[in-house]
Amino acid sequence: MAEPSYAEQSPIGVAVRSRCPRCGRGHLFSGFLKVAPRCDVCGLDYSFADPADGPAFFVMMTAAVPATAFGIWLELTYSPPLWVHAITTLPIVLIACTLPLRFFKGWLVAEQYIRKAEEGRIARPGASTRDPT
Repeated sequence: MAEPSYAEQSPIGVAVRSRCPRCGRGHLFSGFLKVAPRCDVCGLDYSFADPADGPAFFVMMTAAVPATAFGIWLELTYSPPLWVHAITTLPIVLIACTLPLRFFKGWLVAEQYIRKAEEGRIARPGASTRDPT
């Protein structure tokens, strides 16, 4: 029996919808950040997915720096008491660093699937890397 064909999914679309990178319908996550074992619609095994620290890196570079800069600006401009930072800066940093994690993790999993990414290997000295055919 032939395997059904699926329309190619956009990595950004997969990330926004948190859907399967193959069929676009099944759930990608079984929790907030836990990748499901497999797609509940097409059965794609998600064991290939290992975004590691990638999502945290992208969040730090895109959200954490501006959120922290806000807290520094608030301190240098107004010198407010500590409780003001607790009710303004702390929630901003927590929200800015937590919410985008799911998006970035979904995006990296989709990129790994679409680009057929694999773990890097070191070639043995003298081993031919050419195709024998």
